[in-house]
Amino acid sequence: MADEPLELGEIANPDWYAHTGTMNEVSFLAVARRLPSLVRQAMGMAWRASPRDTAATVALQLLGGVFTAFGLLATTGVLTALFQQGPTPERVRAALPSLVLVGVAAALRTAVQAAAGWAQARLEPQISRQSEERLYGLSSRVELVAYDDPEFHDSLDRARSRGVATADNVVSSAIDVMTAAVGIVAVAGVLGVLHPVLLPLLLLAVLPDAWAAVRSARMRYSTMHALIPARRRKWIIADLLADRDPAAEVRSFTMRGFLLRMYDAVARAEQEVLLRLAKRQAVARVAGEALGGLGSGLVYVALGVLLAAGAIPLAVAGTAVLAIRSGQSALAQLMHSTNGLYEEGLYFTDFLEFCADAERRLTGPRPAAPPERFQRIGAQDITFTYPGADAPALRGVSVEVKRGEVIAFVGENGSGKTTLVKILSGLYEPDRGAVTWDDVDLRDVDPRAVRERVAVIAQDHARWPLTARYNITMGTERGEPELHAAAAVAGAAEVIDELPHGYRTLLDRRFKDGHELSGGQWQRIAVARGFHRDAELLICDEPTAALDARAEHALFERIRDHSEGRTVLLITHRLASVRYADRIYVLDHGEVVEQGDHAALLALSGLYADLYTLQAAAYR
Repeated sequence: MADEPLELGEIANPDWYAHTGTMNEVSFLAVARRLPSLVRQAMGMAWRASPRDTAATVALQLLGGVFTAFGLLATTGVLTALFQQGPTPERVRAALPSLVLVGVAAALRTAVQAAAGWAQARLEPQISRQSEERLYGLSSRVELVAYDDPEFHDSLDRARSRGVATADNVVSSAIDVMTAAVGIVAVAGVLGVLHPVLLPLLLLAVLPDAWAAVRSARMRYSTMHALIPARRRKWIIADLLADRDPAAEVRSFTMRGFLLRMYDAVARAEQEVLLRLAKRQAVARVAGEALGGLGSGLVYVALGVLLAAGAIPLAVAGTAVLAIRSGQSALAQLMHSTNGLYEEGLYFTDFLEFCADAERRLTGPRPAAPPERFQRIGAQDITFTYPGADAPALRGVSVEVKRGEVIAFVGENGSGKTTLVKILSGLYEPDRGAVTWDDVDLRDVDPRAVRERVAVIAQDHARWPLTARYNITMGTERGEPELHAAAAVAGAAEVIDELPHGYRTLLDRRFKDGHELSGGQWQRIAVARGFHRDAELLICDEPTAALDARAEHALFERIRDHSEGRTVLLITHRLASVRYADRIYVLDHGEVVEQGDHAALLALSGLYADLYTLQAAAYR
């Protein structure tokens, strides 16, 4: 029904908005204490990206500050000459040397700032590349179990959605903060030389704006942080409405209206939050600007009092006015840059925290090497629980696999078959128990070294948007004969022969000249991928799910032929395909309940016999 309430799960208001105020509770002083750390982290990243451009940017900005101070001091000479008694032409001539110095200082400052801007512009793309390489380098190195952890997913989403994109902005803002700070120091130095009492006037003029800028940044970040689950849900619904894969079912089940209602519900909830944010930010800005105007008025009142009391001469007062205006401009730039640095730095911190979390999840150095040609794979008393799960996926499982055997794992959905195979192949590590290849514990072996000896033919294989060649070789070129042999034995050669550009055909219709395959054709490509790896351990996880009966029979014949001298771990629900396995392990709710060959298991009249009889009855 059109008016039926929608179940929005984690994004239902106010659940996903409950922690929005967390960042708003951070004090102004806490923000000020955090900025030096942000600047240090940003400049550290800039230095790693390009030491030369970083050094040039900082040095040139410092030099620009020197010229700013020099120009202000020269201005004092100009005003002193102009305010002296005597004929105007003589006063102008007396001011000319100082005017020349002011002009030279301005010209040099402009040139230096232009050079600094060029060096800074060179830094930004280098920082973007470095941060992206770090993010995706870490996300592709963490152990597979991390992707079963919801907290890891949230951290990765925050890092990807905005964190990594802010790295170059954080560095730019940090440099802008340093530039503005140099300008303020230069102005403060000039005011200190003119009269020490002028220094506090700078703070009086800009502190209200600083408060408003930081408060606005905190509000925005806390809101964006709280909106992450809602936006993720919106992206998912948008993919269902716009992507090719679900397009047929969206139309077949007439889901358009339902999905649009769900999208609109999420979008409206997000809109309400953003409208409230805009109102709160506007109030903070108005308050800051009002207090800032009051502060500026007090500055000029203070200058008038100093002049009236004779504490400073008129020329110094004129220079002070210019210096304070210059300082206000620099402080305005500092506040703007600080605002940007703080706001972007909050997202940048998400990126840094993800990187730190991912690095903690990386496998440390492992000195042992897997056996060149293992004779036996054993699992002893394996227990494994997925992150956040209430119950173990495997409980006290022990299995043995000998070289050259075909071992089948069968059982109902959720029995732990795929989890066990992933543990045996080193993709997961057990919570308890040990997996050994010969006498080598996989906990002592570099996971990459193990995976190089494993090939996988999976039911849920990836459909890579690459050419047919790369979909088989996966970038590990072993030569044309091996490529063609793997395609032929998998039955993929006849598929590729029909493609318009053969092995050079791009297998993705979203791109120009791309081509799409059927499910069965993709399955043959996936089988060829597994055969091409030519590994000692071949894992077949429901490899015939997308094949017709004739193709399924042919594939199992090929696997039997290809497995000579290799070890095969076979997961399948089609029990007619496991009759010739050397040994069959039957799993139920994470435990091995039966084991033996086909005849022995039928004689037991247990779970395997029940499942086999049910399937066989369908063909009678």
